[in-house]
Amino acid sequence: MTSETFDAREKPQQPTAFAQVGSRFYPVLVAVFTALVIISNVTATKGVAFGPIITDGGFIVFPLTYVIGDVLSEVYGFKAARRAILLGFAMNILAASAFWVTIYLPAADFYENEAAFENVVHAYTQLIIAGLAGFIVGQTINAWVVVAIKERTKEKHLWARLVGSTFAGQLGDTLVFCSIAAGAIGINTFHDFAVYTAQGWLYKTAVEVVMLPITYRVIAYIKRKEPTYEPAV
Repeated sequence: MTSETFDAREKPQQPTAFAQVGSRFYPVLVAVFTALVIISNVTATKGVAFGPIITDGGFIVFPLTYVIGDVLSEVYGFKAARRAILLGFAMNILAASAFWVTIYLPAADFYENEAAFENVVHAYTQLIIAGLAGFIVGQTINAWVVVAIKERTKEKHLWARLVGSTFAGQLGDTLVFCSIAAGAIGINTFHDFAVYTAQGWLYKTAVEVVMLPITYRVIAYIKRKEPTYEPAV
C-alpha cells in the first residue's frame, strides 16, 4: 500500500457544509417565509384576468416564498428548509381554523358582511388545501434539488442550483395547486385550466430568474455574516 493510497483512505470526503439554525438570521427568514405563504393564500381567493392571461391574486407575493426557500436550502440545508415548510404548513392550518371559528361566532347587529366573509373563507379553505398540497410538493422538490446540486458543485454554480430548483419546484407546485384550486376561483374548462397552469408556472419561474441578482446578494450576505457557516469544498 502506497502512502498516497493510505492518505486517500484516511481522509474522507468533506460533506457539504451548512450553517446551524440557531442564529439570528434563520428565525427571521422563517417568519418572512411563513407570512408570505399565508398572504399569498388569502390573496389567491380572487381570480384575476389580464386580457387572456388568467391567474389569481397569489401571484403578487407567492414567488418570493421560493426565493426565501432557496436561501434557507442553500445556507442551512434540507432539514432546516423542511422545518420552515412544515411550520408554514402548520400556520396555514391555524389560519384556516381561525377563519372557520370566526364564521360561527355570533355576528354583531351592525355587521353586514357575513355572506361575503363566508364566501371568502369557503374559497380560502379549498385554496388552502390546494396551496398546502402544492406548497409541500413544490418546496420539498425545491429544497431537495438545491441540496442535491450543491453536493456535486459545492460553492460553485449557484445559478444552476437556484434555476434548477425553481424550474422543478414550481412545476410540481403549480400542477398540484392548479388542479385543486381551479374550481375555487371559477375555472371550469380545460382550456382555461391549461392556460392558468402554464402561465402560473412560467410567471413564477420568470420572477425567480429575475430575482436571481437579489437572491445572490442575500445568500452571499448571510453566508458572510453567519458565524456557523463553512463553505463546502
